[in-house]
Amino acid sequence: MPEASTGSTTANPPRSLAEALRARDDVALAALLHARPDLLNPVPGDVTQLATRAGTRASVVRALDRLDRFALQTAEALAVAPDPCPYPVLESLLTGGEDEAARAALPRALGTLRDQALVWGDEERLRLVRTARELLAPSAQRPSPTGLGPTVAEATAGMSPTRIQEIVAAAGLPATHDPVSAVTALTGLFTDPERMSALLDEAPAEVHQVLERLVWGPPYGEVTPNPTPPVRWLRDRGLLLPATARTVVLPREVALHLRGGLAHRRTAPLAPEVGAHREHRPQLVDANAAGQALAALGTVEELVKSWEHAGPLVLRAGGLAVRDLKRAASTLDTTEASAAFWVELAYAAGLLASDGEADERYAPTPAFDDWCELPPAERWSVLASAWLPATRTAGLVGEQDAKGRTLSALGPDLDRSAAPEVRHRVLDLLADLPEGGSPDPDALLDRLAWERPVRGASDLRARLAHWTLTEAEVLGVTGRGALSAFGRALLRHLDPAPLLAPLLPEPVDHVLLQADLTAVAPGPLRRPLGDTLAVLADVESKGGATVYRFTPGSVRRALDAGHTAVDLHAFLAEHSRTPVPQPLAYLIDDVARRHGHLRVGAASSYVRCDDDAVLGEILADKRSAGLGLRRLAPTVLAAQAEPGALLEGLRAMGYAPAAESRTGDVLVARADAHRTPARSAPVPVPDGPPVPDATLLGAAVRAIRAGDLAATAVRREPASSGGGEVPAPGELPRTSAAETLATVQAAALTGSAVWIGYVNAEGAASQRVIAPVRVEGGFVTGYDHTADEVRTYALHRITGVAELAEDQV
Repeated sequence: MPEASTGSTTANPPRSLAEALRARDDVALAALLHARPDLLNPVPGDVTQLATRAGTRASVVRALDRLDRFALQTAEALAVAPDPCPYPVLESLLTGGEDEAARAALPRALGTLRDQALVWGDEERLRLVRTARELLAPSAQRPSPTGLGPTVAEATAGMSPTRIQEIVAAAGLPATHDPVSAVTALTGLFTDPERMSALLDEAPAEVHQVLERLVWGPPYGEVTPNPTPPVRWLRDRGLLLPATARTVVLPREVALHLRGGLAHRRTAPLAPEVGAHREHRPQLVDANAAGQALAALGTVEELVKSWEHAGPLVLRAGGLAVRDLKRAASTLDTTEASAAFWVELAYAAGLLASDGEADERYAPTPAFDDWCELPPAERWSVLASAWLPATRTAGLVGEQDAKGRTLSALGPDLDRSAAPEVRHRVLDLLADLPEGGSPDPDALLDRLAWERPVRGASDLRARLAHWTLTEAEVLGVTGRGALSAFGRALLRHLDPAPLLAPLLPEPVDHVLLQADLTAVAPGPLRRPLGDTLAVLADVESKGGATVYRFTPGSVRRALDAGHTAVDLHAFLAEHSRTPVPQPLAYLIDDVARRHGHLRVGAASSYVRCDDDAVLGEILADKRSAGLGLRRLAPTVLAAQAEPGALLEGLRAMGYAPAAESRTGDVLVARADAHRTPARSAPVPVPDGPPVPDATLLGAAVRAIRAGDLAATAVRREPASSGGGEVPAPGELPRTSAAETLATVQAAALTGSAVWIGYVNAEGAASQRVIAPVRVEGGFVTGYDHTADEVRTYALHRITGVAELAEDQV
């Protein structure tokens, strides 16, 4: 039998959900509002309004979606049980009299349904709220998860009395005088185990084969105009009843007999265990996770910096074009799905956004510069703290929405409000394992599916859990599938930086130059060194040690940025632990010698060179035909192409021209880094109303209790001279203006409370219990027991007033 907390038999059982809620104490009422915060918007005026709102379809659907599997199976069993349902009948539907685990778990499941206001009544008369019964009960359009069909009474509704009497006779029952008693007799036969067993013992073997296909659902089957003998035998005796012209259905009572009284083929009373599938040393997990965290910092920084000069355009509908996502994946040397995650992570952290210009582009935000100056552990904390509560779901990129449109990275339709909850729950399950323990992903997904079973066709929660495991690993929250120490701190809303910082290598201030025109960085480089080297060389490989390669193009890029050959030699000599190799010195000198030998300016554009033989070579080269060159002077060529196009054309021909200003000075070609105006990080989309805090819950409970007092307070019988009647509960009192004034004045003199009906300026009517203290100037001021505060009311808006019985306030 259930524990007392699930509801015990009382002398006066509640007759409605409102009465059941009214009988709860304040703690239980606050627990309901905490579990179903949608009931608080707005705060119900009294318990009756609360019960009405708790029974609305939207609220019930939301509550059902938050039940665990066994609590939902309990509700499904109640939906196919008699209404009201005694506790032993419910227990039999879920256990069949044999499942001890289900019997032991039933009080908890029933208590959950009571706490959620989905079930009310005592043990002898358990009732599922009407809306939940409608949602979970079987119908032809919406089969029940139990696989059961309609009852005999439901399936025979609309059937002709003659046909019902034919079924009764074929089943061996005596004829009745009306269809109602015939249906009752047939139901009695199907619910009598002994008589049903005797009836089925007479059936041919083929009949049992037909029943086996229908007994666990779906209970519907198609029939031809000339059905087979087994189907005809079942149909004649009412064991199959017509659902439509071409389908029949197995009545619920017959299915329950064949199932041994079970509502479900399998129940799941216990949550699947999530154990440690593999165990690693915690130090190894933390080291692995720290390496991933360091790689994540480099990936995000490289991505955002690649957009600081000419970021990708924003699509007209919002988001990133497919070609730009592919370009980002190529830059990061990763897959498009992974690139989408890093793009969305940087966006969630507020490091990049759209610039809002006419040709709108994505670019770094000013917050990116501040982020770059933070220590590595704090930079990681910013990223991880943005990832955990984010509702934007990068895993959806590339899929199609309901209208067949492809979802793009940074697009407007990637928010999924369930994502933060799933992430937290996955990490909570990892945190419950011993340190260094990693679970079997399938076991973890089974646990999540039990905690929130999917009632529809969507598998979004399972996919969110899978993406969480992948993202947590590449971000460094986990290492080798186990939660890291700093990941645990993040989950507990503590600062993970102090735990991560000792695990990260210190930035180095040197590189190792090699004879093959490469430089090896033995660790993360300090920022000035890393920024300069990124201009002077190209990254060839990443990892624990980054390899940079020097090429003519990379050296020219440094010269274009304003460095001289002397600067570059000094820079390398200062920051290299090995001597500068001769091939690298020759490369720098050779590119510098040719750099700026040609000068390009605006005429439309021109080329000038002190060596007229070089200009002659350019004119003779067929590749220069598209530039529209012609000689103006021995050392000057004019061009039809713009300066930028002329520079690129000459470089493609193998020359190293430099741009010059109108005064003839060499222009530094490095573009200024572009930043957006100050932007806020995207705000996660909430999954329904926010969970109320203790202060709001306390105020809401007081308001509901006070409103209930106003609605249910017993009014004193009016004097015979008044000629009025005590209004029924829920109705506003009606008194004349003179009687209203006299009653509130008398209450102010005696210090007693009165019950008033009041209509505010917006036309909303309410009932209040007030204790008047002052009546003057057309207003009454007093303590409002409903609002728990002193208020002033206009007398002309009071519809009526009634004195309360002496024991009410």
